Amino acid sequence: MSYVEPTCSLQCQRVLAIPTKRHGRGPVEFLNEEESAALIAAPNRATRIGRRDGVLLLIATETGLRNAELRSLRHRDMELGAGAHVRCSGKGRKMRCTPLRHHVAATLESWLAECGGGPDDPVFPSARGGFLSADALQRLVALHVDRASKKCSSLAGRTITPHTLRHTTAMALLRRGVDQTVIALWLGHESAETTQIYLHADMQMKERALGHSDPSGMQPIRFRPPDPLLAFLQSL
Repeated sequence: MSYVEPTCSLQCQRVLAIPTKRHGRGPVEFLNEEESAALIAAPNRATRIGRRDGVLLLIATETGLRNAELRSLRHRDMELGAGAHVRCSGKGRKMRCTPLRHHVAATLESWLAECGGGPDDPVFPSARGGFLSADALQRLVALHVDRASKKCSSLAGRTITPHTLRHTTAMALLRRGVDQTVIALWLGHESAETTQIYLHADMQMKERALGHSDPSGMQPIRFRPPDPLLAFLQSL
């Protein structure tokens, strides 16, 4: 049966009217400042690939670009003068510009000088000089998370993906007091409502809100188990 026939329009309307199935949503996975710093420091800067990976992870956590946006960056997308920023084409081929802090722009400029190439060449080339694949970027992040976990134990056993770094950017902006609408524009979200997931994920903000609601005015204190209790739990 062809669903371009006018006689099928009523059936199509009934299908489109079916409500979306509700499903459980897990907590947003993101890195704190210590974990982000450990991850960015994990690549071996003594090698060219290590320097590439270090800059890539820095840009990923600073800009919150999607996997495809990060991989498709070209030299001509970088503006490193006054008002340094990165241009990218996001979902729906919508162009947006993401600002860079001074030290990030300086690091990127050094890498581009070393990398060389023309305006259309990739900023983060593969070993063969082409664009990284989605799987390659996933493996790259997983590799350095494993290395970083040796110095930052809270990363051990966690599944960190390029999208986790995008969440990390959003949470960092939220904690700095950036408005939710601005974060939505920063990340290229269609609606500011999408950004509300980060409000639910930030336990520190909830604790501050709880402190404001306490009639005594005292800030809530997070429970810190003593060493004997931790030793006992670990022995179970």
